[in-house]
Amino acid sequence: MSQPILELADVSKTFTLHLQGGLRLPAVSDVTFSVHPGECLVLAGPSGAGKSSILKMIYGNYRCDSGRILVRHDGTTVDVARAAPREILALRASTLGYVSQFLRAIPRVAAVDVVAGVQGEMRDAAVTLLRRLNVSDRLHAVPPATFSGGEQQRVNIARGFLPDLPVLLLDEPTASLDARNRAVVVELVAEKKRRGVAIVAVVHDDEVRAAIADTIVDIQPLTSRAA
Repeated sequence: MSQPILELADVSKTFTLHLQGGLRLPAVSDVTFSVHPGECLVLAGPSGAGKSSILKMIYGNYRCDSGRILVRHDGTTVDVARAAPREILALRASTLGYVSQFLRAIPRVAAVDVVAGVQGEMRDAAVTLLRRLNVSDRLHAVPPATFSGGEQQRVNIARGFLPDLPVLLLDEPTASLDARNRAVVVELVAEKKRRGVAIVAVVHDDEVRAAIADTIVDIQPLTSRAA
């Protein structure tokens, strides 16, 4: 079997609420798993268990308190838990893709440009992907701030799936979608896996989870939420 491209070892995170007298809220503790190229690992468990926080730690939005988050690409290994900001930005550019639950886009930028980004040569591919996700052609030149929640999420999915990156993080990508577009996302995940992409996903829809998961890691809430 190939070497894992992503490994978490004993990762823990506690949030400190400074405006609440330093109240400490444990988020996750001793999370360990690995993901190989072409594998989709789904984090399962109830809301509030810390699944989205795990994705944010992998992506470098949150710092973990302890443990290692090892990402391998181009012959190097980066520990996101200890990486400098410039290293995390480089990882995002070359290795880590991310689809969040919410679309964050620059106002007045057309949907197709939100998906294609600064890469003008990706514009045709962006149009194709938006069409697959049933975003009407008439909306491609419109800023997505005016879209419905489901339309915004489809733009968000297109933006995350367009780059050809070796690791893809998915945080509830199908939460705002109807059955037709959930099926498209399942197809897109299968295509990424065939190309050797390692995927870590948070998915609450049982049918979607069953369709995409090669491995399921159960994340349970910590028994004590305050310390």
